Amino acid sequence: MTSLLAIPGAIAIGISLGLLGSGGSILTVPVLVYLVGQDEKIAIAGSLFIVGSIALAGSLQFIRTGLIQWRSVLVFGLPGMLGTYFGALLAAFVPGITQLALFAVVMLLASWLMLRPPNLEKASSVPRAVWKIAADGLVVGIITGLVGVGGGFLIVPALVLLGGLTMHQAVATSLVIIALKSFSGFIKYLDVLEQQSLALDWQTLGVVTSLGIAGSFAGSRIAKRLPQDKLKLGFGYFLIVMGLYILARSVPAALGL
Repeated sequence: MTSLLAIPGAIAIGISLGLLGSGGSILTVPVLVYLVGQDEKIAIAGSLFIVGSIALAGSLQFIRTGLIQWRSVLVFGLPGMLGTYFGALLAAFVPGITQLALFAVVMLLASWLMLRPPNLEKASSVPRAVWKIAADGLVVGIITGLVGVGGGFLIVPALVLLGGLTMHQAVATSLVIIALKSFSGFIKYLDVLEQQSLALDWQTLGVVTSLGIAGSFAGSRIAKRLPQDKLKLGFGYFLIVMGLYILARSVPAALGL
């Protein structure tokens, strides 16, 4: 581990996933790039492994309780896996610094989704057309593969608004979908890294993943005691600050300034 600061960062990744079912990968890439000092493409590939592993571990408790809606996993998750693989394929042709700038834009989008007023719990509980859910899964998957985000901040609203799931069901189901998509993209990224003579730091990945899994279980326990609305607001404002910071650092470099 290059920096001790990466340790609390890794725990925060897991806590975010445990609390909100999203946000883990939004933190993972900055942790790996700015705290560990990794190359952008290595960080994006590593984030898919880390977030996929944490999401998979976090989903086990919901499998036991029956909260996961497997129909939505199939309809949303399988197209998402295809999209993630395609996004990772596109990543081979996009400079790492440009990916980081795109990541910042996605981070700002995530903040908007978390700060907007509509209450998803009051959304219609009538499931929408299957093709709409599948198309959304495909698009989110492409974003996942291209910039290394699990997409929970997009998946959860989509499952509620398009799939008719409750908020608790959507959070539980999103973890399984995040795991499927993340591992799909990670497998393709292994080829991308090999083509560019880049290698993963497995020791760092192991430490961050282990701490993240511990954080996710802690986050799940905390989530039962804290108001979700206030958590989302706080995290949304944090994403704005981080997104603007990454844009300020990556855009000039991407433009060669």
